[in-house]
Amino acid sequence: MRPPDAERQAVAVFAALTDPTRRALLEELARAGPATVTDLARRLPVSRQAIAKHLGQLAEAGLISSGEPTGRRHPYRLEPAAIHTAQVWLARLAHRWDDRLVALERALDATATNQGVPRE
Repeated sequence: MRPPDAERQAVAVFAALTDPTRRALLEELARAGPATVTDLARRLPVSRQAIAKHLGQLAEAGLISSGEPTGRRHPYRLEPAAIHTAQVWLARLAHRWDDRLVALERALDATATNQGVPRE
């Protein structure tokens, strides 16, 4: 069975965020706004080639996009939609757990009541 699009997007986001360099690139783009590979290489202790590779992976996950080029400069910017999709997916998952925990609590309350044990 193939996962729904939202789940695939969430998985791509989570996979992209596993790498500390990619997280640092996202933080830098969030802090300073759009930047080119060269700009990011000046700010971070990572080679231009490595940054380009990581930016490609972030773009594949939908976390960033390349803006309008100015000459040979291609600025990258954050794309919040991918993070939002992952957040919504996590919220649905958490909600399912919340429902199950509430059901468990009710079952324990019922069991304790039937056995005459006071619940705190």
